[in-house]
Amino acid sequence: MRLGSGTFAACCIVVEVLGVALFLRGFFPTPVRSSSRTEHQAEPPAEPSAGASSNWTKLPPPLFRKVVIILIDALRDDFVFGSKGVKFMPYTTYLVEKGSSYSFVAEAKPPTVTMPRIKALVTGSLPGFIDVIRNLNSPALLEDNVDDNVTRHLDEVLRRRDWEVLILHYLGLDHIGHISGPNSPLIGRKLSEMDSILMKIHTSLLSEERETILPSLLVLCSDHGMSETGSHGASSTEEVNTPLILISSAFERKPGDTRHPQRVQQTDLAATLAIGLGLPIPKTSMGSLLLPVVERKPMREQLRFLHLNTVQLSKLLKENVPSYQKEPGFQQFKMSEKLHGNWIKLYLEENNSEVLSNLGIKVRRQYLDALRTLGLSLSRQAAQYDIYSMVVGAVTVLEVLTLLLLSVPQALSHKAELEVTLSSPVFSLLFYLVSLILWALHVTVCTSAEGSCYLCSLSWPAAGIVMMLISALLCAVLSALTKVMVSGQLLSQNPAHFNSRWSELDLLIFLGTMGHILSLGASSFIEEEHQTWYFLVNTLCLALCIKIYRNCFLGDDCEPQHCLHVEEGFDSAAPTLHDRNAGCDVSELNRVTKRPTSLGMLRGSEKWMVLATPWLILACCRLLRSLNQTGVQWAHRPDLGHWLTSSDHKTELSVLAALSLATTFALVQRRCSLTSKLALALGLLGVYCYRAAIGNVLFPWQPDNKDVSKGVTEARLVHAFVLGILFMGTKDLLKSRVVASGFTAKTVGSWEVHSGLVLLAALLFRPHNLPVLVFSLLIQTIMTKFVWKPLRHGVAEITVMHYWFGQAFFYFQGNSNNIATVDISAGFVGLDTYMEIPAMFLTAFATYTGPVLWASHLVTFLSSETRR
Repeated sequence: MRLGSGTFAACCIVVEVLGVALFLRGFFPTPVRSSSRTEHQAEPPAEPSAGASSNWTKLPPPLFRKVVIILIDALRDDFVFGSKGVKFMPYTTYLVEKGSSYSFVAEAKPPTVTMPRIKALVTGSLPGFIDVIRNLNSPALLEDNVDDNVTRHLDEVLRRRDWEVLILHYLGLDHIGHISGPNSPLIGRKLSEMDSILMKIHTSLLSEERETILPSLLVLCSDHGMSETGSHGASSTEEVNTPLILISSAFERKPGDTRHPQRVQQTDLAATLAIGLGLPIPKTSMGSLLLPVVERKPMREQLRFLHLNTVQLSKLLKENVPSYQKEPGFQQFKMSEKLHGNWIKLYLEENNSEVLSNLGIKVRRQYLDALRTLGLSLSRQAAQYDIYSMVVGAVTVLEVLTLLLLSVPQALSHKAELEVTLSSPVFSLLFYLVSLILWALHVTVCTSAEGSCYLCSLSWPAAGIVMMLISALLCAVLSALTKVMVSGQLLSQNPAHFNSRWSELDLLIFLGTMGHILSLGASSFIEEEHQTWYFLVNTLCLALCIKIYRNCFLGDDCEPQHCLHVEEGFDSAAPTLHDRNAGCDVSELNRVTKRPTSLGMLRGSEKWMVLATPWLILACCRLLRSLNQTGVQWAHRPDLGHWLTSSDHKTELSVLAALSLATTFALVQRRCSLTSKLALALGLLGVYCYRAAIGNVLFPWQPDNKDVSKGVTEARLVHAFVLGILFMGTKDLLKSRVVASGFTAKTVGSWEVHSGLVLLAALLFRPHNLPVLVFSLLIQTIMTKFVWKPLRHGVAEITVMHYWFGQAFFYFQGNSNNIATVDISAGFVGLDTYMEIPAMFLTAFATYTGPVLWASHLVTFLSSETRR
């Protein structure tokens, strides 16, 4: 069966997306959920009685009349319990050390971002990394003085007595951390402000308690901490350790009673508050009751609270773990319930002996152990990967990638058609054998797996389609590989056209790629992956330098080329690959383009530019490394970006932004149509106006810019220009498929699409990062004109080089493998309200601009070098 290059590519993309989706389905575990929707309306479990009649079948009455929760975003534990707490939060420090309070260090599970952490505090559940997407809805990022809005009506609310729960979420500390870091002098002022607010609320609650029976509860907590760079999202100690302080007159301490902060989980707060307010524990809660809150209550009440908590966790375990009866936590729960029933029987017999007291202590300890073990079992379930789905998805992706790599030379030829063998006897036999083997593996995995597997939950026909797809892809890969090997043997019989020796560049590409893959097995290499890419790019430049110098000075001339001849350069739109009917074989294309041509024909400045190109690229990369510190170990060190973004250097930043935008236009406009050039120029001007409107840079004619606008109008104008350029490029690409002279239209269209992406990147980049965009375009230009074309690199080499530079520029932007470096403010450029799909797209594009632009340039370069 013959497939056109477009159909083949579309099929590969569809299968690739399905493989990635299946892998992600296994990588992001299914959260622990409760299938019961009527749990809150159902009667609570009765007290264990061991045959005796117990009258405790209702929920216990509330312990507190009112609850006030003060949630301070990004409040680290050492900001309260350390030296900063003593200096800037004296009232809170007094309550922690001598007042009526219990202090804890609550551990926040990654991802340490706001929405998932608040979800854990309120519901007791464990959100996953997929919840980070919903965290983009952070309108407070668009405001400056958010904490004043929280406190504005506080006095009025405290005077009213028509509420039971009050929650205050203060964001100012998090904003300061993102801008200036944890050592900023603004941190102390904000902590003092929070301390005064806590004192006001606590004083008001104490004055009300004189007229009531039940005490009130004041909770000071945080959603996550703050790293040494002021960010959050990862799992460092500074990011996961948060303070949790429970303040109430019910916790009055005796003289000499020293209470040190205990380590607990954030999820424990939801269960504790539910018990304190006399409410059912949230059905998806994985937390445990904080015993100090109820330890002054009678033993029967304590055991009742613990029993309600363990029953709720055991129900959650039943609904999420098929083999729940084998879990140690469930067995401990049954034992605790049995002992609890014996204690109730003794208690109802009015036995107040020491035996009853010791048994009560034993039951309480047994319940606490059961709670801890049940929580661990549920946490493992929430973090359990679906390995089977991940393996199947990864195999599918690798098969498609291998098939694409083996088919690249043919897919780039004129009117390419790929032969996909489906009906040969060998193919059919191999297909049936592989399908049977995969079916056997599937049945074995699904019958022996104790956990839940997504593929095992599919119907048998659906699973059969997946197995047959994998089998067909494997057979197609083997067929393509066989053709490549046969072609290689035929070429080896002609010594005049065959050279089996690998060049230094080939070895570098192979060893560098393999070395990077192996480095991903170590967490330290993942944390500092940018160092790997910086090393590979620098080494690549040196290898290119050796190749260029050897070719120029040693005169390694190659034989006359038969299929490919480069004309004026990248600006030329002339055909470079003849039709196969004219006698140019597709396999010869990839072989011929890999041979370097002699550079002795170059004269004057052009020759010197070729010689200087690797060193110029090295200089650009070195400057970019100084712009943004990234990784983990050295991310907190000052860099040029911090210097530029300080308020004292706004003039320098404005000049740099203007020069970067002008240079971007000069590098991009050369191959655009006149209409696209005008749209690009106006769009880049709109980018500067947007940054000036929001106060990042200065207007030359208005140095004291004061809120010209919120920037929404300017950003939307740039978005319109982006869409216009992309539309024109897409129109030219579609035109190239129906017009006889479509090659020119295809080249111009692909470049205009690339230009539209560049304009969008300029809009989303922060002003100090605009030089990253300029250097990316500059390196692409000089590599095209002075390296790839004169040296006649092959398709595979050019593709790998684009991939390497794309990864390096991902880190030049200041990104890392730490989620804390994601700039979510890019998701709100041009939006006055939160819209999930545009925000997700803009944030993802701003994060991966480097790889996207280099991939776009690769497509543009290859389309300009070959006819369809």
